[in-house]
Amino acid sequence: MEKLFVFDTTLRDGEQVPGCQLNTIEKIQVAQALENLGVDVIEAGFPVSSPGDFNSVVEISKAVTWPTICALTRAVEKDIDAAADALKFAKHKRIHTGIGTSPYHIQYKFNSTQEEILERAIACTKYAKRYVEDVEFYCEDAGRTDNEYLARVVEAVIKAGATVVNIPDTTGYCLPAEYGEKIRFLMENVKGIEKAVLSTHCHNDLGMATANTISGVLNGARQVEVTINGIGERAGNTSLEEVAMILKSHREIGIDTNINTRNIYPISRMVSSLMNMPVQPNKAIVGRNAFAHSSGIHQDGVLKNRESYEIIDPIDVGLDANTIALTARSGRAALKHRLQLLGVELNQDKLDKVYEQFLLLADRKKTITDDDVLLLAGKDRTESHRIKLEYLQVTSGVGVRPVASIGLNIAGEKFEAAASGNGPVDAAIKALKQIIRRKMTIQEFLIQAINRGSDDTGKVHMQVEHEGVNYYGFSANTDIIAAAVEAYIDAINKFVK
Repeated sequence: MEKLFVFDTTLRDGEQVPGCQLNTIEKIQVAQALENLGVDVIEAGFPVSSPGDFNSVVEISKAVTWPTICALTRAVEKDIDAAADALKFAKHKRIHTGIGTSPYHIQYKFNSTQEEILERAIACTKYAKRYVEDVEFYCEDAGRTDNEYLARVVEAVIKAGATVVNIPDTTGYCLPAEYGEKIRFLMENVKGIEKAVLSTHCHNDLGMATANTISGVLNGARQVEVTINGIGERAGNTSLEEVAMILKSHREIGIDTNINTRNIYPISRMVSSLMNMPVQPNKAIVGRNAFAHSSGIHQDGVLKNRESYEIIDPIDVGLDANTIALTARSGRAALKHRLQLLGVELNQDKLDKVYEQFLLLADRKKTITDDDVLLLAGKDRTESHRIKLEYLQVTSGVGVRPVASIGLNIAGEKFEAAASGNGPVDAAIKALKQIIRRKMTIQEFLIQAINRGSDDTGKVHMQVEHEGVNYYGFSANTDIIAAAVEAYIDAINKFVK
């Protein structure tokens, strides 16, 4: 079996999704889970972009052992200096530098020429090589770059010292056959190609990221750049779990990874919870319905032989076939067991707090889901908020004008207000605004049920605009009005100091 290197960019490209930013502690938690998963390279951030990103790369470098830690840069010397400084504690370090190579980037983004871009590509590669042996060069928008010119750039940066060359389909434009042919062309026409590894980096704008990645691998690429759950800018990136399970299911391809697939489901739920990004139910491999069968014909077939309709054993991706049901009668041990299966480790004090919340929720719900458990485990993140909801009382109904009374705790001081509105949520938000006297506008308000029941926990994502900047809030509660108010307060806490 040939080795395929897995380059995970959840903490860089994945974290660029609005409202999904992680703090350094959370990034370390994800990085350690990625190490346990078996990824070869962790792209930890873009150090020059902010002090927070710089610090995260430093701390992740200290926290993990065997994966290569990679830092992204532009083809700019100060970017490369910052990356090298941030990677000083990494056991295995890589600088990922590059520049756009398509006509769109050369002409409109850089107002430059092909020859000038080629010179910049060579220069930044040589500059990065002064700091580290392992240099990866990216040809941004390679998917829309002429193959002849792309081959010239790839050959030049390999000669300048690049050990990996990234061929991104930055806009998700390529068809699988077209992207595969591009990789094949480079493999056959670049002098010295054997001295470097070609890498895929495919976006999902047209829903073809995984197909393009696999086509690239079949034509010679030996590194894939992926994210957990396929998260990323716009429509996202190639999903790590999809690539790993495709290769595991199709052994005839003869290519394998270091991925411990039984850790896929736990890290999927961890990333979903920490980034407040629900996994769509029909998501391949890790979606709630990925192994659900509702059709009578399918159910009959699966009961007779699982392989009739399942090409993957759920156990292979970390789903416990004999899950312990959680109810109001479950003890701390059962809750701790479920959290561990989901990749969450809590100390005794935090476990006790989560267990208290768990019992309250279990009294209101018939079924406690994995999403419920992860939401409970993440609730302690709101404890440091300056503004907290003390109480909420709402009166509404047919023929009755909704009225809400609200109490807030702001840095230890109590405030109360009441208001009426067009609906219970509108009334509650208006009451809140009487206390928080800022110009705020709700730009997006999304409600999602976890398990469809009338007693279900509702997740609320809210985008609030304040002084021209968007802030993202998130909450979950069996009371959807309370969840909406808590999500609004979560957003406010990000701009009220």
